[in-house]
Amino acid sequence: MLRLFLLICGLLALGFLLLGVRVLLGKRFVHTHVDGNKALEQKGIHCAQSQDAVICRPRRTAVQEKHHE
Repeated sequence: MLRLFLLICGLLALGFLLLGVRVLLGKRFVHTHVDGNKALEQKGIHCAQSQDAVICRPRRTAVQEKHHE
């Protein structure tokens, strides 16, 4: 039982060590955000936050509505 526990701890330590080496050597992790994907950008697909910001932006050509009180 103790042997199994030590083996699992050793494997976890090795995994953390390898991840740390990758970060220290300057290798970037894969950018998984939609805006970071060039293929989706070419198709005109953006993340929901970006699309919402574009839609909510006031337009110069919009007609101002008059409010009657």
